[in-house]
Amino acid sequence: MKAHDIGINVSRETLEKLERFASLFQKWAATINLVAPSTKADLWQRHIADSAQIFKIAPDPKHWVDLGSGGGFPGIITAILLTESGRGWVDLVESNNKKASFLRMAIAETGARAAVHPVRIEEAQTKLLDCDAISARALADLNQLLAFSEPWAQRNPSLRCFFHKGRDYQTEIDKARGGWDFDLLIHRSAIETDSVILELANVRRRSQPAQGAE
Repeated sequence: MKAHDIGINVSRETLEKLERFASLFQKWAATINLVAPSTKADLWQRHIADSAQIFKIAPDPKHWVDLGSGGGFPGIITAILLTESGRGWVDLVESNNKKASFLRMAIAETGARAAVHPVRIEEAQTKLLDCDAISARALADLNQLLAFSEPWAQRNPSLRCFFHKGRDYQTEIDKARGGWDFDLLIHRSAIETDSVILELANVRRRSQPAQGAE
């Protein structure tokens, strides 16, 4: 799959940035476990085009926080696509120092509108106070992702979350409904048949009944 097949109409300059990112990724992935080894050969479709779907759903310039950025998916791809308008920003949260170094190099090579924060998500919750949107891919189940997102949701009632999920997404939704209230849109993946992107808004923890209450 080539860069022009990502499902979004972008400029030649942006395509060149994605190509530079792909080349850098392949170089670093030879020595650092950035994605599952079995998926490296299908980088464009399995990772770049898949990540670009979030931007296609929410293309307006936003201040994003990307949790567990890892090899840059979806955060770096969003940040590269934001260079089209020169607006919007992505704060990449990645506690692994080697992966954080890769992300810094990717930003330097592509001019992506992003910054790297080599801290745990719990620390990022108190350092990165405001954002419009949160993204995550292959990080944790939905219940945990909502717990990670809660501090930002409390500070910004308009916050929207975009989470890639695989074929068991309905099980995760049902489990999360036990402890959380949220509005939900399910976007079917154009890349993986059984995958979706969950778009959540109005995330709030369900109040627990008082102890001893019937």
